[in-house]
Amino acid sequence: MNSPKTRVALVASTALLVASGAAPSATAAPAPGHGRTSVALAWYDTTADTIATAASSLPPVTNSRTWAISWIAAARALQHVPSGVDRRDYQDAALAAAVHRTLVELVPTRAPELDAALQQTLDQTPDGPAETLGVAAGERQALEVLHDREGDGLDAASVNAPFTVPPAAPGVWRPTPPAFAPAIQNGSRFARPFLLKSADQFRLHAPPALTSKRYRTDLKEVRDFGELNSTARTARQTDTANFWFDSSLALWTKPIRVALAATSHQPLLKQAELVALTNATLVDTQIATSDSKYTYPLWRPVTAIRTGVGEIPADPSWTPLHTTPAHPDYPSGHNTYAGATETVLTALVGPRTTPFTLTSVTAPGVVRTYTAWHQLTLENMDARVWLGIHTRLADEAGVTLGTDVAKYSLNHAQSLFQEH
Repeated sequence: MNSPKTRVALVASTALLVASGAAPSATAAPAPGHGRTSVALAWYDTTADTIATAASSLPPVTNSRTWAISWIAAARALQHVPSGVDRRDYQDAALAAAVHRTLVELVPTRAPELDAALQQTLDQTPDGPAETLGVAAGERQALEVLHDREGDGLDAASVNAPFTVPPAAPGVWRPTPPAFAPAIQNGSRFARPFLLKSADQFRLHAPPALTSKRYRTDLKEVRDFGELNSTARTARQTDTANFWFDSSLALWTKPIRVALAATSHQPLLKQAELVALTNATLVDTQIATSDSKYTYPLWRPVTAIRTGVGEIPADPSWTPLHTTPAHPDYPSGHNTYAGATETVLTALVGPRTTPFTLTSVTAPGVVRTYTAWHQLTLENMDARVWLGIHTRLADEAGVTLGTDVAKYSLNHAQSLFQEH
C-alpha cells in the first residue's frame, strides 16, 4: 500500500482482528441518500479498467478468472458484519479491500492505480473500527480465495496447452488460413471449474454428420453470407458481423454493469454476488466450451468450403469476412458466453432492461441500443455466420451449452460464497 491512510488501516486491522478473534469506465452513480459514490459500481469500473490492460495478452478465460476471484472475495467479505459497527462503512471498506488486493496480486503492474482507487474509497469512509475491520476482512478473503484457486489450470500457459492435430480427414479440424496457426484454448478443458463438477458435465451431443441436410444447409448459409465480398449480406448485417467480432469479454462488460446498476436498491452483498456469479459462470462456460470443441474437433467453414462437401463444390479461393480463430467450430465460444450471461442476468434482474448503448472496437462508428439481454444473444448467433467463421448449428449449440452451465450455476450459487 502506498498511501499513509491505507497503511495505517491495514496495521490497525490486523491488531483488531487478533483482539476480536476491459472497456472504458462509466461514471459511478451516487448511492441514494448517502452522498457518496456506489462502491459496487466504482470497483466494477476499476476491475474493468484493470483487466482491459491485460486482456490483449491473456486468454479470455484467464481474464474472466480475475473477475471471478476478485468479486467472490468481495461477496464473502460482506457476509458477516461485526456487531457495533456501521454496516455501510464496514461493507464499503471490505468490498474495496477485497477487490483491490486480488487485482494487485493478479495484475501487479496496475498497483499504483489500484492503490489510488482504494484510497478514494477509504477517503469517503469515516475512520474508525468499521473501516478498519472492513479492510481486514476484504484482505483476508482475497488471500483465501487466491490460495484456493492456486494451480487451477487457468493460467495462460495451461489454457493454451498444445493440441495434436488429428490426421487430415473430412470434417476434422485443421489449422486455418491465412496463418494456419496452432490451436488455442485446448487446455481450458483440463482446468478446475468454480461450480461445475467437471468440464464434460454438459458436453454437447456430437454435431450432425457432413452428409446431413442440417450441416449442408448451414454451410451454404456461411458460404453465401459470410464471404469477404458477399453480395447476399446487407450493409447492416456486415455492421453486425464486424460489431460482434470484438471479444465477448469486452462486449459483455457494459451489459453486466447495466445489470449491476439495476440492483442498486439491493444490499451490497447481492450486488457483489451478481458480479461474482456471472463471471464464475463464464469461466465454467469457457471450460465446458473447450471440452466440447476438442471432443468434437469439427473443421471450420473455411476449410469445408475450400475442400467441398457433397453437392457443395470446392472453392479454394473462398475467404471469410474476418480471419477464422484458431480452434474448432463446434460450439461457438461467443455464443456459449452469450447464452450463459443472458441466463444469469435474466434470473437476477429480469429479461428486459432500461435502454443502453454499446460500441465495439471492431466496428468503429457503429452504436447499438438494446432493451433486452436476448437481443445480444440473437446478434451473436447471426454475426458468427455473417463473419464466415461459424456455422449456425455451432452458434445454436453454443447458446445451449452456455444456458445449461448457467442454470447449474444459479442452482448451486451459494457454494461459491461459502468460506473454505
